[in-house]
Amino acid sequence: MISPNLIILYVKDPADSIPFYQDLLGRPPSVAAPNFAAFSVDGGLTLGLWRRSSVQPQPSAIGNRGEVAFMVEGEGAVAAHYKDWQRRGLPIAQELTEMDFGPTFVVLDPDGHRLRVCEPDK
Repeated sequence: MISPNLIILYVKDPADSIPFYQDLLGRPPSVAAPNFAAFSVDGGLTLGLWRRSSVQPQPSAIGNRGEVAFMVEGEGAVAAHYKDWQRRGLPIAQELTEMDFGPTFVVLDPDGHRLRVCEPDK
């Protein structure tokens, strides 16, 4: 059996994205190289930031066709994160709202990647 353990986002420059993710995740990168940076996060997952111009093979298209989601537990946890991320000045793409899966909001990273906060699936 195999399980995914690395999510890679293509970024303009990893060095420009490191401060954003370091602040957001509350930890330094586990890897920081000119073309790639990585953050080890809880649960054995790694978030990679790969310089878009050095990706091989080059992607056939660019743009945001997905998102990274952060599921947070607890009464009011989504709203608390919304207030914190709003206070930090993160660009809000979707205001705090109630959807069919519960409360949620979306912010954008420096490269426009969508970062969603929501409750765990029930």
